[in-house]
Amino acid sequence: MLASILGFAALFALVLLRIPIAFAMILVGTAGFAALRNWHASLTLTGNAAFDTVLSFTLAVIPLFVLMGNFLTISGVSDALFSSAHRLLHRLRGGLAMSTVVACGGFSAVCGSSLATAATMSKVAMPTMRKSGYDDSLATGSIAAGGTLGILIPPSVVLIIYGLLTEADIGKLFIAGILPGLLGVVMYVLAVAVTVRLRPGLAPTEADSTPMTGHELRGVILVIALFAVIMIGIYGGIFSPSEAAAIGALSSAIIAATTPKMTPGRMLGACTDAARTTAMIFALIIGAQVFSNFVSYAGLPAAILEWVTGMQLGPYTVIFALVVIYIVLGAVLESLSMILLTVPVFYPLVMSLDFGGGWLSDPSHVAIWFGILVVVVTEISLISPPIGLNVFVLRSVLTDVPLGTIFKGILPFWIADLLRLAILIALPVVSLLLIG
Repeated sequence: MLASILGFAALFALVLLRIPIAFAMILVGTAGFAALRNWHASLTLTGNAAFDTVLSFTLAVIPLFVLMGNFLTISGVSDALFSSAHRLLHRLRGGLAMSTVVACGGFSAVCGSSLATAATMSKVAMPTMRKSGYDDSLATGSIAAGGTLGILIPPSVVLIIYGLLTEADIGKLFIAGILPGLLGVVMYVLAVAVTVRLRPGLAPTEADSTPMTGHELRGVILVIALFAVIMIGIYGGIFSPSEAAAIGALSSAIIAATTPKMTPGRMLGACTDAARTTAMIFALIIGAQVFSNFVSYAGLPAAILEWVTGMQLGPYTVIFALVVIYIVLGAVLESLSMILLTVPVFYPLVMSLDFGGGWLSDPSHVAIWFGILVVVVTEISLISPPIGLNVFVLRSVLTDVPLGTIFKGILPFWIADLLRLAILIALPVVSLLLIG
């Protein structure tokens, strides 16, 4: 137990020294395991973690889904989704901000990355909102918050990683993410509606919109069709998540190739960006596996389980405590790193809890429900100061908007996320209904 605490302290110290967290986890995990066992065993485990990760067939789903999102970005699907959503919501005050949220939800359904969603929609929605007279805080807040939907609405890279860490059914995780994701879209739209009602000056009354064009309709149909093929194929047992990712990447490449925006340069850029993102994710996974081997051997999960059992806390009290820990960690840690660090420690504890009957009587349901809670808390961390990765992505694209303005605009959506989290904890059926 003491070794684990010292290990976490050393890890945070290295992160503060600006060492990339993936390499910090590898260094601390390798050195810590060597101190407890020996260097030969430690280096062997580290080498095996890297070898198994790089050659994992299951992990091939990550670069393929990332590539699919990149191709669809090039194809202009994001523009079509935003324009179509605006056609439906333009009569409402704040309609453009609401349209941004809805378009983010639609783009997330074929992207799987919150950062990519935020970066793409900032280029699509921000110029239009500024031209229409929207306040920068509401405009950037709707983009940053809407972008977080990318890690919950399937296909989700984060849900895939959670499934790999816990051996939960990835197909069921995808299905379970649909209703909480749609709930997030609805609550973000309501957050816009309440905000502009309280402060009408943030959003002007908008003029009538023009009819939907054939290009926009095509974009919406393609997104719905691609999402349906992936989800029906996985849940129907027609193909595995890895095969679904390959089909999605190929289909998105064909869609992009039929548009004038696809050029050899953009094709190469999409592939290069997918490779760069995949390398970053794989490095984090390797680091997390090495560090997890160390803390598990040091007895941290068992010690936490024994401590909680001794305190005789109720299951929902434990869940509430874990959620608070995640929110605090999310303020100082990058989201994916947070999941990779904490899930191997907290998951055994959650699976040991007795939730009684009902929807959580099945351990597999508990695993999926907890996975959805983890991802929603991670969504909150993406827009929480001082880290808030989505905020910094927007800041890198919109260099003339101060960070304080973006964080100010995020507050209504942050509150909406906390309310959604409370609903998902109190009503597990929202996450589990579609998987039966």
